[in-house]
Amino acid sequence: MRRVFLMAASVLIAAFAGPALLSAQVIVIQDATILTVSSGTFKGSILVRDGKIAEVGKKVSIPQGAKVIDATGQYVMPGIVDCHSHIAIDGDVNESSVSVSSMVNIRDVIDPEDVAIYRALAGGVTTANILHGSSNPIGGQTIVVKMRWGKDAEGMIFEGAKPGLKFALGENPKREGNGGRSIDLNGRYPATRMGIEETIREAFNQAKAYKAEWDAYEAKLADGEDSIPPRKDLKLEPLKEVLEGKRFVHAHAYRSDEILMLLHVADDYGFKIRTLQHALEGYKVAKEIAAHGAGVSTFSDAWSYKVEAFDAIPYNAAVLFHKGVLVSVNSDDAELMRHLNTEAAKTMKYGGLNETEALSMVTLNPAKQLGIDDRVGSIEPGKDADLVIYDKHPLSNYAKVQKVLIDGNIYFDRDSEISALRARQNEKQRLINQIKEELERPVQSPSPVQPASPVQPSPAKPASPVPTAQRGPA
Repeated sequence: MRRVFLMAASVLIAAFAGPALLSAQVIVIQDATILTVSSGTFKGSILVRDGKIAEVGKKVSIPQGAKVIDATGQYVMPGIVDCHSHIAIDGDVNESSVSVSSMVNIRDVIDPEDVAIYRALAGGVTTANILHGSSNPIGGQTIVVKMRWGKDAEGMIFEGAKPGLKFALGENPKREGNGGRSIDLNGRYPATRMGIEETIREAFNQAKAYKAEWDAYEAKLADGEDSIPPRKDLKLEPLKEVLEGKRFVHAHAYRSDEILMLLHVADDYGFKIRTLQHALEGYKVAKEIAAHGAGVSTFSDAWSYKVEAFDAIPYNAAVLFHKGVLVSVNSDDAELMRHLNTEAAKTMKYGGLNETEALSMVTLNPAKQLGIDDRVGSIEPGKDADLVIYDKHPLSNYAKVQKVLIDGNIYFDRDSEISALRARQNEKQRLINQIKEELERPVQSPSPVQPASPVQPSPAKPASPVPTAQRGPA
């Protein structure tokens, strides 16, 4: 029975995953409206070779044997980059038992079979920053992935992307301190905004001392002196990398006062906040955020869903943008992730951004925030061929994704998906019927064990008479 269920589950997953990955070393997307984001919009074609954008222009050469995609009347834009997501994770995203959980790593729990990957891909998302939750002032290590549906966990990881570390301020970590979802129902320190600041400062006090030990050790090695290395501390190692600029900080924050607090802490310890996540009151302190050099990854118009969100305004992204802050629009939600293109469009209504500025909120800007803009975020020769083809302008509510390429491979094709839908439904029903039949089949009782025939004892033989002369004494 177990074998039948496992077999059926594996076939169902394969059936839902769609047709085999369509790939070609050379692809030409022909006669489309190309929204490059970085260098304007025009009608033309794109040549893809070896997973990279080889050529972009009004006319491109078509090599012999190339796969040609006729995109007449359609639109091509860079793959969407989501700077804040929790999909593709196996299990809980919060290590709530401690206040500083920098030793845990999202890389260890990537779930490549999460159907949200496929749905995000069908919405034009090609890259995402996968983060821990926000129950800790200093949370776990983040990782950037590509939506390579069908690959294993390692195959999803964006090669060469700088890792991050999740911070969180405000109500979420406070809730754990007040006995929220913590293992200890009495809560754990900290339970106030004051305590959150002190927790972060103390962690970096320890990290600075730890870094000093390693710096001294490496200096001795450079001088040719033999020395015993310091003890490796898995909690302090990521914080040391933050101090060295080798790891980004992505900080969950809402209120303007706590945003300023974290910027001051970072300045005191000599590191930069890479992104303030959500930052719904960022518009109040936009000048200070810009002066620090932090980016903001925010919602388009979410409001009043928690006590910290009541001062949110839909103009937040535009205000920050006009004040010189690098801004992106994120999802933080598997459903919202499927239509980030229209979330970006809202910045045109609320703030008057133009089409290119709006599109940059979900392409080039988040790519810059994640340090991967040399690879993705715009359509330029030499960049990864992560491209999305829409039937209408991607900022329209009516636009539908037609094809999605990642590294020059077609991972989503609407026509193929629709044509294969009936076959998948039939296969699914066949498997369901097979399982039902297996469950309804009467169980064959084992044949009763027949008792063995009793063994008849052999009749006792009479003893041989012993001659009287040979008998012993009476």
